[in-house]
Amino acid sequence: MLMNLVTALAVTAGGWLPAPSAPFDVAAGARCDFPVHGEPVVDEVKTKVLARHPDGSTKREAYVGDLVFAYTNTDTGETLEADLGGSALVEIEPGGTLTTKSTWYLVGPAGFGFREGGGNRPRGLWVFDGVYTVAFDAAGVKTVTMYHGTERNLCTELG
Repeated sequence: MLMNLVTALAVTAGGWLPAPSAPFDVAAGARCDFPVHGEPVVDEVKTKVLARHPDGSTKREAYVGDLVFAYTNTDTGETLEADLGGSALVEIEPGGTLTTKSTWYLVGPAGFGFREGGGNRPRGLWVFDGVYTVAFDAAGVKTVTMYHGTERNLCTELG
């Protein structure tokens, strides 16, 4: 149902804006036992605000589009690419952001980093694929609820 809603919005409505992903670097021990560089290889993600809170801040927004990220273990040079081009509907509570006081409803692949004690998955760079939610509390701690699908920690593959 979520996928149908997001796809229908993408096809029938205007107002979609590019939502580019930035490259990143994380130090050894932050997500993996080694330093990691990540950067988009394909980035066609678009976003659309669907509802606003009375103060004008975003209440609900959708994300669609292709996204492929290259992840590199900068100690060894080992690189892998991951498809992260799932669709998302994000509900943001008053005073929240994309990564605090929000819930992501996702279909398809997406990537999330977990620090030590940062959620209900061990430290790592995780790719989830299927039907699932990712809820962020006020401190940015993540809770993933997988309804159907797969998950993988890219640190294991890059190590």
